[in-house]
Amino acid sequence: MARPADSPPYRGPVTAKSPAPVRRLVSLVPSLTEAVAATAPGLLVGATDWCTHPADLDVARIGGTKNPDVAAVAALAPDLVIANEEENRPADLAELRAAGLRVLVTEVRSLPRAFRELERVLVGGCGVARPLWLDEAEAAWRAVRPVSPRRTAVVPVWRRPWMALGRDTFAGDVLARLGVDHAFAGDPERYPRFDPAALTGADLAVLPDEPYRFTADDGPEAFPGLPAALVDGRYLTWYGPSLVRAPAALLAALADPLPPRGR
Repeated sequence: MARPADSPPYRGPVTAKSPAPVRRLVSLVPSLTEAVAATAPGLLVGATDWCTHPADLDVARIGGTKNPDVAAVAALAPDLVIANEEENRPADLAELRAAGLRVLVTEVRSLPRAFRELERVLVGGCGVARPLWLDEAEAAWRAVRPVSPRRTAVVPVWRRPWMALGRDTFAGDVLARLGVDHAFAGDPERYPRFDPAALTGADLAVLPDEPYRFTADDGPEAFPGLPAALVDGRYLTWYGPSLVRAPAALLAALADPLPPRGR
């Protein structure tokens, strides 16, 4: 039986203080990079090539989320490396620890857990004060009025092969809180492959622009008969300062989908 999305096993107390002051930090997660940069930018000394926010981030680049250059990370002598159990591979994290580095691993599969992990990273891991933007994000989500009636959407995240949101995902939980259930929420896989031609039970396609960049000309045609909401993937899948604007931006996109295309 799958565990509830809001209660995965913790990897440490939410606000436990770090054993030593953190003055140099490497982030292997784009969302967490943005969170630290918005809260304590002076701590960041390294980030992945995929860490695109903030746009003016000026730190050493240490490779991708799935293939970080461990030697380059170690050379930066960080006091802490922050990672995520989905974004980063266990083998890379083990290698970082073997190099003598302290690694804090997050697990984010729901909005409430995202808020708790952000506090754990920033307050507990980095030793900084809880940021105002985190309070603003929680307030923005408390004020959400879900779409009514509820919709059921297919939410592809990749093409060739087609893959969609399945069970126990952060993005799926975000959509559910906005009034949109997703067609593969009960699938055994978190990102199942599927055949659009065999899809049933959905009345909407939600098409993010990352990780696959769906556009008005690339995606909607695969779901004839369904309206297609093009959404900013950062607002759907990132957990950090973007959570402040995410509910309003996503609800606006859901309210204005592209019309269905003929079969």
